Amino acid sequence: MNQPHIFLDSGDPEETKQAKQLLGFLDGQTTNPSLVAKNPDVREYLAKGKKMTETELLAMYKEIVQAIRKEIDGSISIETYADWTTTAEEMLKQAQEMNTWIENAHIKFPTIPEGLKAANMFVQQGGQVNMTLVFDQEQAAAVYSATLNSQKTHFVSPFVGRWDDRGYQGLDLIENIVKMYVGFNEQLSKTTSHVKVLSASIRNLHHFYASIILGADILTVPLKVLKQWVEEGKKIPEPSYQTRMTGLQSLDYKEIAFNNDYQSYAVGKVDGSLLDEGLVKFSQDWKKLIQ
Repeated sequence: MNQPHIFLDSGDPEETKQAKQLLGFLDGQTTNPSLVAKNPDVREYLAKGKKMTETELLAMYKEIVQAIRKEIDGSISIETYADWTTTAEEMLKQAQEMNTWIENAHIKFPTIPEGLKAANMFVQQGGQVNMTLVFDQEQAAAVYSATLNSQKTHFVSPFVGRWDDRGYQGLDLIENIVKMYVGFNEQLSKTTSHVKVLSASIRNLHHFYASIILGADILTVPLKVLKQWVEEGKKIPEPSYQTRMTGLQSLDYKEIAFNNDYQSYAVGKVDGSLLDEGLVKFSQDWKKLIQ
């Protein structure tokens, strides 16, 4: 069992410094609109009763990302704005601009039909993506296919904690996607996957430890959980570690056939779904900052 890469889930460069000091290393960082809204400089600005134009907000986001880059060399994920009405072309335009901010950026697109289309175009242009708001295997299968003809490494981000909130074993999604990707790789005679499984929405040390056991390549973790991990001596769990939590229903594995047409997978809007809920929340957090 290999130790996965550890990313910080934060929009605050000061937390980047703290995490790096705590761990002695930091492999990367993920950001999103909700985390940017929590950035101390942004909150101070808003506390004065001010809001920003979209141009000003993007300029501040750029400053935040560039400050993080001064602290770490690894991948930094930058998220495009999107709601259900945003077109692939609009997301692609944002991605192209964000990709100029720093080297080794992974641009985050929501795993919805237009987000997948934008990601597919961006990958063809040589970009790296982190596909976010992933809640089922169909989405993960579409990500695998949409990024297939690329020499770069991409990320798929299953959200563990959000499923727990609905009474299901969110960690099952990590296990199911890892298993599915192994099958896809074997079918295509690939020794390694071009898509790395990034365990997201990690709420506690159990999510952290179980994600390692279940084969996640990367864990993106809030600072408070990293502090708890350090307090436990940066323990790596034994293979016998119990990954299941009592009182939660299983997310059953689905046999999904590989298809090189990413649009063939059932990915779409379902009102009230975790995907709908997550996309609406991110867009609302972004809009709160804009005049």
